[in-house]
Amino acid sequence: MVEDNPYGDLWFDAPPPPPLTGNNPDGCIYLGSFSKILSPGLRLGFMVAPKAVYPKLLQAKQAADLHSSGFGQRLIAEVMKDGFLTRHVPLIRALYKSQRDAMLEALEREMPVGDTDTTLTWNTPAGGMFIWARLPKGMSATDLLPFAVDKGVAFVPGAPFYASHADDRTLRLSFVTPSVEEIHRGIKALSEAFQVYSATLKG
Repeated sequence: MVEDNPYGDLWFDAPPPPPLTGNNPDGCIYLGSFSKILSPGLRLGFMVAPKAVYPKLLQAKQAADLHSSGFGQRLIAEVMKDGFLTRHVPLIRALYKSQRDAMLEALEREMPVGDTDTTLTWNTPAGGMFIWARLPKGMSATDLLPFAVDKGVAFVPGAPFYASHADDRTLRLSFVTPSVEEIHRGIKALSEAFQVYSATLKG
């Protein structure tokens, strides 16, 4: 089993269950990331694997890119030694929670009222960096995107994230980079784009 958990430290309201790898260390490979909790530019992750498969994993890594940045690895090692991560992660967790809440409030305020057949719907993430939303039937996130860009806001269509049976009505909204003020402006612009796009479909 491969347990891919890059967002595991970014929980908001309650901590997640312990990693499955903890209960089955000889049967799981655990994947984590420093990019999500320190700096996206580091592009550095880590792996916890059974000793029996480690040599093959090392060969695969060397075949893929020889090795990760030595400077980046040294930087992470220094950060971990002085306890910075222990102090830093709760701070960004609180910041991201406030930004998630700001986006949820803006969506409730700005998006047209309706049901799943007439307006945008969305989830309330318990952690991570994104809100996932779904357009009403007959709409496409890919088609909505140019209208949003015209209003000065962008999102990522959700279809490319599906392994199969992609849903082109889905879109991913990031709440971690913009400020609360930018979130409010962005969701207002998205609502305006949604209404313009809806009008084109009605003829």
